Amino acid sequence: MAVKNISANVKKNSSHRLRFLRDGILRLGFYFLLATLSFVFLYPFIKMITQSLMTDDDLINITVKWLPSSMTWSNYSIAYRKLQFGSYVWNSALVAVLSTAGHAFSCAMTGYAFARYKFRFKGPLFAMVILTMLVPVQTIIFPQYMQFSNWGWLNSYLPLVVPTFLGFGLNGGFFIFLFRQFFAGLPYEMEEAARVDGCGPIRTYTHIMLPMSQSSLLVCAVLSLVWHWNDYFEPGIYITDVWLKMLPNRLPSLYAELSKENYTMIAKNDIEGLIFNEAMLMAATFLCIVPILIMYLILQRRFMEGVERSGLTGM
Repeated sequence: MAVKNISANVKKNSSHRLRFLRDGILRLGFYFLLATLSFVFLYPFIKMITQSLMTDDDLINITVKWLPSSMTWSNYSIAYRKLQFGSYVWNSALVAVLSTAGHAFSCAMTGYAFARYKFRFKGPLFAMVILTMLVPVQTIIFPQYMQFSNWGWLNSYLPLVVPTFLGFGLNGGFFIFLFRQFFAGLPYEMEEAARVDGCGPIRTYTHIMLPMSQSSLLVCAVLSLVWHWNDYFEPGIYITDVWLKMLPNRLPSLYAELSKENYTMIAKNDIEGLIFNEAMLMAATFLCIVPILIMYLILQRRFMEGVERSGLTGM
């Protein structure tokens, strides 16, 4: 009897060790895969930051790949001054904030209507909303340009801001779909109780349903801010005035201006006066994304909670 118990305990311990070893190998493989994928996404940012701190000698030294021989913070001061960061960052912030407010206002209301009300042509209209998510903006930019030109909106922020208050604009169809998914998952008893208490449709929406959609509003705000801040195509089409351009649109102009200055210095044999190199360009690029990175780091936790609650995980 004792021998059987000992044999059973040995088999049990062996089974536990095999299970522990198997789980350890699987966990190690999972972490290795996660680290590999993370490096693929983080590689451009790491390369940008390390190169932005390099000196001229580091850039031409083939032995220097990742770590610069010395930290050159002057690249950021030159990039900040040449980029005219203080002026152009307000242009991007103004357009991004106003467009985000427009999307939060119009898309939440439109998504609520599609989710809670029945009306004629509801299905075809919602199909058209989904179609706006599939059609690239480049395919409709010409008629839009002609329309805004006839209205006298060119060389202003109106083509970028006004459509967002009408449920359109940059990825407006996605935000309508986002709010529609959230409101469709709420129980109808809440609206019935509000109706019994004497609330009309507008008051029910503004005082009960909209406050409950804070998670979807946060997701909409973060995504809209990021997309409008990084948008390069539409501002480059509608805005031609240099002082009205967005911060990302400033980078090609900066490259052209500094290249012209360098050519002038080379013609004068003033090699020591050269200020433009790849490190300075990387510093300017990093300055363009710093505000949006700071915002995302602050709202990261609530943003992920909002994604889980808004129904995007089931897409």
